Amino acid sequence: MHRRTLAKALAALTLAAVLAPAPWSTAHGTATAALAVHTASDAAAEAGTVLYVPPPNPGAARQARELAGAGLTADAAAVTAMAGTPHAVWLGDPSPARAESQTRTTVLAAARQGALPVLVLHNVPGRDCSQYSAGGATSSAAYRSWVDAVARGIDDHRALVVLEPDSLALLPRECADGGGAQGGTRTAARYSQIEYAVEALEAKPAADVYLDTGHATWHPVTTIVPRLRQAGVARATGFAVNTSNYETDDAGAWFAHLVSACLLYADRGGDPAACPDQWRPRNEAAAWFAARLGTPDPAAMKHFVTDSSRNGQGPWTAPADRYADPQEWCNPPGRGLGARPTTRTGDPLHDARLWIKTPGESDGACLRGTAGPTDPERGTVDPPAGVWFPEQALELVRLARPESARRASS
Repeated sequence: MHRRTLAKALAALTLAAVLAPAPWSTAHGTATAALAVHTASDAAAEAGTVLYVPPPNPGAARQARELAGAGLTADAAAVTAMAGTPHAVWLGDPSPARAESQTRTTVLAAARQGALPVLVLHNVPGRDCSQYSAGGATSSAAYRSWVDAVARGIDDHRALVVLEPDSLALLPRECADGGGAQGGTRTAARYSQIEYAVEALEAKPAADVYLDTGHATWHPVTTIVPRLRQAGVARATGFAVNTSNYETDDAGAWFAHLVSACLLYADRGGDPAACPDQWRPRNEAAAWFAARLGTPDPAAMKHFVTDSSRNGQGPWTAPADRYADPQEWCNPPGRGLGARPTTRTGDPLHDARLWIKTPGESDGACLRGTAGPTDPERGTVDPPAGVWFPEQALELVRLARPESARRASS
């Protein structure tokens, strides 16, 4: 659903309703979360939203054939279903011409399905501190040209855009080398790059842009809110939480509600450094915002999307003192698919639960502080980032929670 429709659906809500703890039935059972009541008008508005299913990774079909040949027909069907579930299309090729072509191909294919495509832009200069997902445009000028090409590819078609995973949670000044001699300059440039992308893409009549925030146990609310503001979130539809990560739906939604409320508090002149963070007791945090914001127009609050692609079992806790750098985010063992993608989240600020990361694709070579080349937790050489990882794919479908995550799209 486009933001203009969502704004109407929010008209009767209050901040207290958004932040008040309420029972939420999730993949992890009944939990307490900061969720608003899902009204009948919301359900009617969302009923027609269909998410786009892109062509699957060829590795999925290959693995399914091998599993079926070994007599593991249930596993084969589950891998096929996983690959056929709506998930995002990542745009990272540095060539503007190819990025424009891939974008146009995607939005046109989605239009033929009557579906909403999810696009992930992943080409910011110096992305991932030149680590596992190294690459990106060579300069700010090159990045602007690339973003303009993506915008041309979108044209007037519908698109939900997740903008540059980790770009604000991992700034150039926070790289291992401090961003080098130009760390401060590169960080300032990062903000300008993201702000330019927001403006260029939100100018498209049917595109909604969400800035990435990292996950719920990375930065506190008080750190990520100023970054979002400096990067132009005021002109974006909202922000994304848990991209490519494993934190639970409950943790992500609570974090997102606090971020949205803190953004509103800052817009009204408050100091975001004073906002409650995600580790403060929830009833205290809700009372803090209610006392300072009263009952504002909830249409002014920023919306969010979340990634549930691999969080069915929650985050991995590495064995104590085993690794110098456990890299809990990197191909952790024993994870499962999370709840299926949908725009019917039961929460008017939560625009969509998505599979932003393509489940089954590797996070990269995870050495966990060792010399490698094997992943010491798995005893294998992990594929490069974005390459199909059969062992992990099988874990995800076998350990999916809820079980419905294994089933084909309906």
